[in-house]
Amino acid sequence: MTKPFFYILALLLAYASISTDLYLPALPEMSAALRTTQGALEITVSTYLLGFAFGQLIWGPLSDRFGRKLPLAGGLVLFVIGSVACAFSTDVWHLIVGRTVQALGASASVVLARAMIRDLFQREEAARVLSTLTAIMIIAPMLGPIIGAQILAISSWPVIFMVLACIGMATLASLPKVIPETLPATSREQISLLSTLKHYWLLCTNRLFLSYALACATLNAGIFAFVAGSPFAYISYYNVSPTVYGILFALNSLGIMAVNMLNRRLIPTYGGDRLLLIGASCATIVGGLLVLMTITGYGGLFAFALLLFLFVSSSGFIVANSISGGLAAVQTGTGSASALLGFAQYGGGMLGSALLGLVASGTPIPLAVITFVAGSTCLLATLVIVKERKRHVKKAA
Repeated sequence: MTKPFFYILALLLAYASISTDLYLPALPEMSAALRTTQGALEITVSTYLLGFAFGQLIWGPLSDRFGRKLPLAGGLVLFVIGSVACAFSTDVWHLIVGRTVQALGASASVVLARAMIRDLFQREEAARVLSTLTAIMIIAPMLGPIIGAQILAISSWPVIFMVLACIGMATLASLPKVIPETLPATSREQISLLSTLKHYWLLCTNRLFLSYALACATLNAGIFAFVAGSPFAYISYYNVSPTVYGILFALNSLGIMAVNMLNRRLIPTYGGDRLLLIGASCATIVGGLLVLMTITGYGGLFAFALLLFLFVSSSGFIVANSISGGLAAVQTGTGSASALLGFAQYGGGMLGSALLGLVASGTPIPLAVITFVAGSTCLLATLVIVKERKRHVKKAA
């Protein structure tokens, strides 16, 4: 794998994050400009995740039929169109439509990057590569809110979406020379709508695959509730500036980066499933502490920021290991498997952010409750994985 290819893969995996993180500091200003509410703008995060989740179900099978590069190019074109549409939005409904188109395009980048990694590597090595790429790609969402705040300081929120459109065009221009085709013509599948639906059904009846998908989905419900709710919690409730919020958000990204690198080092010794269990346990404990802190108010902004940092950082043990484990649980149609895992991941994120938008109370308590429920459900799914792995070992013996 060449270095340019490696870094483009990291950028492709980062599309879901940069598409949201860059405009987070602008949400309070957008609320006033578009004459809408906090809850309505949090729903724009949810609709983005919904489009992102369903888009992967389309791009995955297409990539199994036509290879990885052509669908990827089509997705990037849609991403650019959606970003420009967002920039020219005049009300929240126009923004929702633009975000949905943007999401459908961005979903191709993530599902196809994962499929390319699975084309090239086996399970444990794929988990290590995903951890390394995740640690690198975290630079983008880490800087996203900071850059968004600076754009906001010198210009206005539509410029943020024009910057995203420029990123999409630059990535599209790099495809011919940097990205190789990782799925040879001899390995492609002749699929129909019926066979695609049948394959998805078979994946949904694979208990081990489904448990990995659920672990990823439930953790992401908490992560994206944090993404949607943190601007209002920090800026509106704790009265920090957009610039300070960007810094606090970046610290969470540093935590994800550090734990992903630690995960990469520990996988050869402990294996992905054990590290997944550690991450899910930590997320559950921290989520419970966050509920107690927000109800009592003990510790204030410092305790709130610290506990969120620990919760978000736990994803470094969960996301890469659950995705690589899910992909390893199937033998064929890895593009479709990657798509379904992506659907679960971002569908879970959509549910978490949408739920927060529905129950938003002007306090951080709903966000804290959602993180606890997300962590504990992720832990339950991980325990099922451990049980299934033991059953498979006994069956093999």
